[in-house]
This record gives sequence, C-alpha cells and structure tokens, in this order.
Amino acid sequence: MVLLALMQANSAVLDVDANCAAVEAATQAAAAAGAAVLVTPELFPVGYAPRRLHADLDPARLPAIRERLADIARRHGVGLVYSLPAVTGQGEWHITSTLLDAAGKELLSYAKVHLFGEEERSAFSPAEARPAVVDFNGIRTSMVICYDVEFPEAVRAAAAGGAELLLVPTALAHGFDAVPQVLLRARALESQLTIAYANHSGVEDGCEFLGGSVIAAPDGSLLAVAGTGPELLFAEVGAEAAHEARAAVPYLRERRPDLYRSWEA
Repeated sequence: MVLLALMQANSAVLDVDANCAAVEAATQAAAAAGAAVLVTPELFPVGYAPRRLHADLDPARLPAIRERLADIARRHGVGLVYSLPAVTGQGEWHITSTLLDAAGKELLSYAKVHLFGEEERSAFSPAEARPAVVDFNGIRTSMVICYDVEFPEAVRAAAAGGAELLLVPTALAHGFDAVPQVLLRARALESQLTIAYANHSGVEDGCEFLGGSVIAAPDGSLLAVAGTGPELLFAEVGAEAAHEARAAVPYLRERRPDLYRSWEA
C-alpha cells in the first residue's frame, strides 16, 4: 500500500510561476504526509483555457516548465502527475499528462484521446495511442485525461493492459456532478481498479469548475471526496484491492471482445 495525494486547486491562466508555486506547496504537504505520489489537475501549470493557450503560449517554454516540475518532484522526493500541452513535429497540439517518480524521472506519458467541446477541439488534436501501463511502487499504473474517463472503452483498455490504478487529471466544469459521483464510481467498479480524479476549483478564464475530486476504489466505494474549494486529498491505495475485486467477480477474464465486435458490425 502507498499513500496517494490528490491536489484540487484554482490555477491562473498563463501564470506559470504562480501555478508551479501552488504545485510545489502541495508537493511539500504531500511529502510531509508521507505520500508516494501527487496527482494534479488537467493543464494546471499553465491554466485551463485551450484557445488562449494555443494563441499565447510559446511551445518553446514547455521544456523549461517540465524541468521545473521534475525538480519539484526531486527536491521533495514525491512522484508527481502533471498535465501540459505538447506540440508534435507535425505541429499538432495535444493535451498530455506525465507521471514522474520521486527522482523526477519520467515513467509514463499519455496524450488525450477524447477532446471535450468546441474550445478543446479548436485548439488541440485528439491522440490515438492507448493508455500504457507501468509499475509504480509495486502498483500497475496507467493514466487518462478528463473526458477520456467518461468512455468505458478507455478505462477498460487500461485495465485490460493490467492497470490496478488509474490517474486522471481533469478540468470538469460546474454542473456535471454526476461524473465524479456516479460515473467515476461505475468506471472503477466495472474495470476493478482505483481511480484518482483531480479537478480544478474556482473560476478560470470564465469557466466555473466543479471541484468534487474523488479517489474511487475497485469496489466502487469512495476513498476520498473533495468539496468545491482548494483541497488536498489523501488515500491509501494498492494492488491488493484490484486483485481481490477481480477474484470475486472476474469481469475482465469473462469479457467476450470478439462477440462485442460482431455486435457493432
């Protein structure tokens, strides 16, 4: 078992210094509590404002921001999940997330597959790679981003790849309360893994965020729940809970994917 920390906070659009300072403060608090990893919200270091980011963020700044975040993880000895834009060699902008270990080394990266709404689709391109899985402190760990987790196929792909823990930076607006309270619990239950879902709070660039971050267990129960404001959540997570759930009800083993594909055809 390891202690997982989850940051819910309000970021300032394009104020990288203020946002990284907030990440550092949360990382320091997580380290003091003995956490192995801190999960932060979608695009938090630069703020969530897709069109403004595409128009005003110089991609040449991104390597320095990534190194700054790696330095925060190294100095505090805590794994870190952060989300930033990335620009491909073909000029496509993606929303990405990265998992660092406690030495600041990149263990896992992911690019968002399902973009939400016209603002995201006008600023970013959807990726296509399935969620990868790595060993993190003895737990098979994967990532998706925000809207991705609302698709059972994305979470099931991670689970079928062996994931026992799914880390989800998100930017969920006010009014979508059923996502963390109902849908996230269903995703955790049906794919029998722990889901850590880190949201923004407050208002950024005119968008009011729900807050409501959650850590959901493989049996669908909630291990931790945030309110509407800034908060740091903690929960003990491990591989054992996923193993026990999958032994009790073998959803993954008893799937019939060939049959499902014939249904769609």
